[in-house]
Amino acid sequence: MRRIDLPERPGWQTLAEKLGFGFHSMYGAPYWDETRAYCFTLEQIENDLEDPTTELWQMCLELVAHVVADPALMHRLAIPEPFHQWIAESWRRGDPTLYGRFDFHYDGTGPAKMLEFNADTPTALYETGFFQWIWLEQQIQAGVLPEGADQFNSVQDALITRLQKVFAPGYHLHFASVKDHEEERATVLYLEDCAKQAGLVPKFVAMEDIGLDHQGRFADSDNIVIDTIFKLYPWEDMFREQFGPALPFAPQRWIEPPWKAILSNKGILPLLWEMFPNHPNLLPSWFADNAPDGVTSMAYVEKPLFSREGANIKVVRPDKPVLETEGQYGAEGSILQQYWPAAKFDRDHMMIGSWLIGDTACGLCIREDKAEVTQDLSRFVPHFINTAT
Repeated sequence: MRRIDLPERPGWQTLAEKLGFGFHSMYGAPYWDETRAYCFTLEQIENDLEDPTTELWQMCLELVAHVVADPALMHRLAIPEPFHQWIAESWRRGDPTLYGRFDFHYDGTGPAKMLEFNADTPTALYETGFFQWIWLEQQIQAGVLPEGADQFNSVQDALITRLQKVFAPGYHLHFASVKDHEEERATVLYLEDCAKQAGLVPKFVAMEDIGLDHQGRFADSDNIVIDTIFKLYPWEDMFREQFGPALPFAPQRWIEPPWKAILSNKGILPLLWEMFPNHPNLLPSWFADNAPDGVTSMAYVEKPLFSREGANIKVVRPDKPVLETEGQYGAEGSILQQYWPAAKFDRDHMMIGSWLIGDTACGLCIREDKAEVTQDLSRFVPHFINTAT
């Protein structure tokens, strides 16, 4: 694995805006950065990233079965009790999942270390599945990348296939995100387009416009009853919404399903470590209120059970000042995870996101930042596979 500097495509910003990628730059700084790219060997992709993603996903499914059978673990994850049975029923029914993203630290030489699992509302999907692939094709055509260069990226085809597997042709499927959030709206628009290609009929509704009818069914702003809805909105926030108490009693199906509320919780990190101790892709982790003696004297990272985009992360090392990010999470508790340094290139730290569609590992995204904690404005950098190595 190496990072190489590359020329940008002429006029790529205009192309991005034409294709709905208006947030390629934010607050005067680049978000999409194609002045460099990461080059992998096929062996690194298959053995060090794809296979561990598949294995970790199966471990996560084992964990869900364990948690839904134990109310004490539901409480440990700060999931409100009124939703416990509903979540368990969702799991036992086999409610389908669409996607998820594991975040790894990996330097090309050893086992990838799982930092967390974005199981409910992972973003950077459009950038990964669509715009990154266009970059690859155009840079090969321009001679910037070698003929035969590839990319670990079948995300879009996998999304379409997954939607076709879960829903019959012509099925009406709602999609939702919050108002006035460009990145999230672009992600949902991308999924709507994939749904059209899968032969479905998508309809958007803003989260703020979802309501309940007189029969206790969820409906959109046109008073159309929702049958199934994809929501780019965290389960822990859904539980706190005004309509939260109605969730277990309404007939709607949700994507991601209610059982994903378990896996979107960073409390799964100590639970996985307890179930699969010393697994090469896991980092030692503990609940903060039950960490063994000596843990706080080593280098560790403290993470809230619920947080998004790197908020409220604390990095503690004996030989360096404490690094802390801002945010409003943490009231429900936190976990401690052994510190594992990110791969570093010049002054940039990099993190790899490994995507699952259904049960299939099918793509990578890479984020870079001069800071050690990846956050919402960290740069997206494309990758390719050098099939000649």
